[in-house]
Order: sequence, then C-alpha cells, then structure tokens
Amino acid sequence: MSSTASDTRATIIPALRYRDAKAAIVFLCDGLGFQRHAVYEGEDGKIMHAELSFGNGMVMLGSLAPTEFGENMRQPDEIGMKETQSPYLIVADADAVYRTAKAVGFAIIRDLQDESYGGRGFTCRDPEGHVWSVGTYDPWKVAAHGS
Repeated sequence: MSSTASDTRATIIPALRYRDAKAAIVFLCDGLGFQRHAVYEGEDGKIMHAELSFGNGMVMLGSLAPTEFGENMRQPDEIGMKETQSPYLIVADADAVYRTAKAVGFAIIRDLQDESYGGRGFTCRDPEGHVWSVGTYDPWKVAAHGS
C-alpha cells in the first residue's frame, strides 16, 4: 500500500539552500530549463521559499537562514565542494541542455557522454557548488531489475 497522495505529480522533491537564492533561481531557469512555480520573498529581500518546476518534477529552494532546517545543512564550499546528493534531470536532448548549461556558466564536472546503461548525459556544478546530473536516461521507461 502506498502512503503517497494519488493526485500528486512528483512525490519526492529535493530542497536546497543558497546564499544568493535569487541568483540561483535565474541560473537554474536560464541554464537548465526550470520554470518559476512560486517564489516567496521576505521583507529583507531574501527568498523565504521558492518552487521551480521541471516537467512533472520540482525543486524547492530558499536563502540560507539560521532555522532548525538550515542549521542541519551545509553548503558545498563548507565541506570541500562535496555533495551528499545530486538531483537528476531527465531531458529529451542532453546535448542541447549541455550547450546551454555551459553557456550560462555551469562548471562541467563530468563531460557529456553516452552511458553504458543507456541514455546520454553529463554532470555539472552551479556557482554555489551544488551538483546537478542531466541526461536522457529515464528509469521509469526501463524494465525494473531485481524486483
């Protein structure tokens, strides 16, 4: 039995924090093709909460803040530019997204390549160090192995 809402598009939504969330929103929209779904700005001009959609998925993000949630997160530059997660974006044309991401300044950390398991993709880092993987491999369209 599933504990998820049946009318929900995506039941897993990554949440990230940025020092300059306004700039991150522009960068993610211009470079990877996200769309602004909702952006809530605080009185101080910082982003309290933002939702960026991508196909039927979404990421949520906001400005760094000394909240209970924020105190449990670290930025990549605080931990040697490492990440413990990497959102994966399924795209129709990885080559086109690769060119756009490079043009707006994403650092390419794994070059565009055909994958041994199918699909074509690359991995990049945004200006604040978050790692994003992009590719045509769609695990929903591949027969489940080991299930």
